[in-house]
Amino acid sequence: MADRSGLRWSPWNLLLLVPLLMLVTPWFNSKEPVVWGMPFFYWSQFLWVPVGVVCVLVVYLKTKDDGVPAPDVDPEVDDLDEGARR
Repeated sequence: MADRSGLRWSPWNLLLLVPLLMLVTPWFNSKEPVVWGMPFFYWSQFLWVPVGVVCVLVVYLKTKDDGVPAPDVDPEVDDLDEGARR
């Protein structure tokens, strides 16, 4: 039996690193420019929420049908019979 971990690599997964850029606070630690009375530090954090959602959505859509079956799945055993073979 091959050693499979269940993790699947795709270059699209690198897009999930983009939302982590919001954690680099020295880049965003400033008051100017002000938008609707909010300093840059606060409104830039609000801006990262849709950026993160879009990144996760793109990665999901690009990797959901990669054709790799889950490891150790027996096609003749359904979810209800999973405990019967143990």
